[in-house]
Amino acid sequence: MQTRRQTSARRPGVLVALAAVAAILAGCASQPPAPPTVSAVVTAPVQLAWQQGRAPDQARSTLAPLAGKLTVTPPEQIALDKLKVPAGFKLELWAHGLPGGRAMARADNGKVYVGTRGIGRVYEISDNGGQRTVRTVVDKLTQPAGVAMLGNTLYVFAIDKVLRFDNIATNPNVAPVDMTRAFNLPPEQHHNWKYVAFGPDGKLYVPFGAPCNICIPGQEYAQIRRYNADGSGMEVIARGVRNTVGFDWHPVTKELWFTDHGRDWMGDDTPDDELNRMSKTGLDFGFPYCHAGGVPDRDIVKSNPCSGVTLPVANMGPHAAVMGLKFYTGNMFPAQYRNAMFVARKGSWNRTKKLGFDVVAVTADADGRNAKITPFLTGFLNPDDSFNGRPAYIHQQPDGSLLISDEQLGAIYRVSYAR
Repeated sequence: MQTRRQTSARRPGVLVALAAVAAILAGCASQPPAPPTVSAVVTAPVQLAWQQGRAPDQARSTLAPLAGKLTVTPPEQIALDKLKVPAGFKLELWAHGLPGGRAMARADNGKVYVGTRGIGRVYEISDNGGQRTVRTVVDKLTQPAGVAMLGNTLYVFAIDKVLRFDNIATNPNVAPVDMTRAFNLPPEQHHNWKYVAFGPDGKLYVPFGAPCNICIPGQEYAQIRRYNADGSGMEVIARGVRNTVGFDWHPVTKELWFTDHGRDWMGDDTPDDELNRMSKTGLDFGFPYCHAGGVPDRDIVKSNPCSGVTLPVANMGPHAAVMGLKFYTGNMFPAQYRNAMFVARKGSWNRTKKLGFDVVAVTADADGRNAKITPFLTGFLNPDDSFNGRPAYIHQQPDGSLLISDEQLGAIYRVSYAR
């Protein structure tokens, strides 16, 4: 009885202690997580934007972005004989004389429109029975890399301007409609050259890259948005996307898959560029805290940086500059290419030994599992690290052949298959 009375007497004190512990735990749970720490490498002043994020011990590095060739390259200077495709495929020069040519969009009547970045032009290619001619649709824009077609109407996205050319494919001299205000473009230039396309839902998909190599971006950046064709109904559908300049929709699931560039100045071999799958809207793809297959950032550090992050379907190589992505839906190529992705890797600059400079075929299950990367178009990169071009974007023609743009040489190649 004595022992039982002592236990009973202690019980109020125990309850008070437990309540105190519970209060402490509740207080800890309600406290916001510690803010990320940002190193001086991120905030240090730089002369050029691409130098941002470079550590002091990298200050003498000779690595720098590769200069584009913004003059016409004659056909005889295009080393077609060095380029290789798998057995049974044929590679030919389809068009030339498009300095800086990047993304392609095809009108219903067969005209192909090509955006550029540094040279500020949009081209139109007309196929006159096997002979292609090129004209400049618009010039002196600020990096008008993004072109998209809705029927025969062309949309052009520059950094600070959106133009719509109604029925340009049949009315080549049509004056553009300025739609800039409707799309409310953020002002920063860095990583805001774009790839744009209309999705299966009829919406216009537009990325807004991070305005830096590595930083904590504002609310307007490092994201993918979609709009109605008139610029209304804007939605942010993905965040944590550093710089996607290529995407397409799975032919069966209609889910968006996209490439994304990894940051620079973390070394030759990290982080990888990414191939991502967006299974639903609202996902976070990690930037700036978590890269590639779960690599924490060196200079912007927070606890559990990859928690809640959607990791890539495949790592596409460090600094490989993954660009255009196209699911193959044609009937010309062999069966193993059906619903495979073709991905252009324009090629590295932030690496002592160059990587990329090719087009690869990527197969994966519809849920993103079992991704496999296979070389497809090679020969741009030489053993001495010189290069014969830089493939950028891929377009599938109605007959099932592929057009591949070479931004460096202003050329477009056609890949076909002979049964």
